[in-house]
Amino acid sequence: MSGEPDGNESVQPTGTSLLEDTESLGPDERVAPTWTESLVRSLSRPFGGPLGRHASVGRQWFWTATRVILLLAVVVLALGWLQKSPCIQTVKDDKGVLQLDWSGNRQYVAMCYSDVVPLYTAERLDQPGTFPYRTSWIDGEGTPQAHIRYMEYPVLTGLFQWFNAKLAQGYISIASSGILPFTMTVVAYFDFIAFFLSLAWLVVVWSVMRIARRRMWDAALVAVSPLVIVQAFTNFDTLAVAFATAALLAWARKKPILAGILLGLGGAAKLYPLFLLGPLLLLCWRGGRMKQGLTTTVSALAMWAAVNAPIYLLYRPGWWEFFRLNTERGVDPDTLYNVVEYFTGWLGFDGPLAQNQVPTILNTVSAVLFLLCCAGIAWVTMSAPMRPRLAQVCLLVVAAFLLTNKVWSPQYSLWLVPLAVLAIPRWKPLLAWMTIDALVWVPRMFFYLGTDKKGLPAGPFLTFVVARDLAVIGLCILVIREIYRPELDLVRRTGDDDPMGGFLDGAADRFTFRRRQRLMTASVS
Repeated sequence: MSGEPDGNESVQPTGTSLLEDTESLGPDERVAPTWTESLVRSLSRPFGGPLGRHASVGRQWFWTATRVILLLAVVVLALGWLQKSPCIQTVKDDKGVLQLDWSGNRQYVAMCYSDVVPLYTAERLDQPGTFPYRTSWIDGEGTPQAHIRYMEYPVLTGLFQWFNAKLAQGYISIASSGILPFTMTVVAYFDFIAFFLSLAWLVVVWSVMRIARRRMWDAALVAVSPLVIVQAFTNFDTLAVAFATAALLAWARKKPILAGILLGLGGAAKLYPLFLLGPLLLLCWRGGRMKQGLTTTVSALAMWAAVNAPIYLLYRPGWWEFFRLNTERGVDPDTLYNVVEYFTGWLGFDGPLAQNQVPTILNTVSAVLFLLCCAGIAWVTMSAPMRPRLAQVCLLVVAAFLLTNKVWSPQYSLWLVPLAVLAIPRWKPLLAWMTIDALVWVPRMFFYLGTDKKGLPAGPFLTFVVARDLAVIGLCILVIREIYRPELDLVRRTGDDDPMGGFLDGAADRFTFRRRQRLMTASVS
């Protein structure tokens, strides 16, 4: 490769021999990470080094950037499946019946734990004739704590589990005849789930590539994130992330109804995609695009209601289970509330709670803190010298929710990955945060193992939790800094306004707090 250009120089066409590229960005419109990121430049040396000044860009007939990034995602997802594979190993018992081999607390020692495996039986998906939200059972039967239970997930995620359970049971029926390899139903169930969750994450990667436009190589960070290896198959959250990211792509392509439909579907899988409507409406207010913002909002709420309505009308107690459990749930181990309780000996806002007792004060404090953060984000959004990019505000809102919420399940960190890459495409801090966040899994597993089984006490685990939270706060500080100093924003330094902005991209401000401040100052003077 010949001479490398300076850090932020764009790739330039080298002559008239290149045909006009009408299918994608031209060579002069692309950002080469081997020129702009020292980390990528170093990593590229075993593969031929940084892109040369006279390289022909966008002319490879097969190994296009899209295919390379998607291949990286497939490899990392395969590593994620391998990381969970010890937990789907089987062994024959004394009667020759296959059983899952979780002996010796394998799920913690091998760090392969996944909610998918125990939920197959815990949600009664293994029993014939069951249907989520209709089927109920009694937890703690025969004890004073006995209570009725239903499927505990939002509607789309619950139906997704049920659908894959039926696929797995159908597979085992066929495999029993010797046509296909035989295994335990729960193993087939996990593999079907992993397949569809992998497709969902590929949608996330593809959507980020399309949104990022000239910085499409930033999507490689989504593809190779260490969080994908550890958390992609821990739960079902990649479904919601796929809907949310595809919705942002639809908005970027100026399809407000489709964006709303996808956000509504995401909200029916996990509520967090609906949080993105707040940043969208704020920016539409500032940019004078409220019609389009309201169209997306109404479409999202209508789709969420359409998905939920049949279950709500037919099986109302089962539909309410998700909300009931989240209301009654106490402090999660991965939260700052638990950190304070552990290191100070504080008993929490509500003190010791009885079984199924609602932590009323904790719920109120968590909600108020989140709303205060949202108010602060709204002020930043409306007072910044230039309209913030949609990804920046979305990242701040989702991060604020996770930091103030009483629950931060480990897979929730996947919510941040595409938003962080689009909001602040700086490879070193992003990879540092992702690595720290992924490493929380190690002390978490050994904390759950218990000190009586040579596990870890809570201290080391919570130290990693604090490090993760500080890393997320650090990203938010960098984002706010770039909002108030847009000349530092790498996306805007390449000539784009807001690639994800859709109707907002290039829109002039119609309303800001800064303008009101100037008018008030002028009237006083």
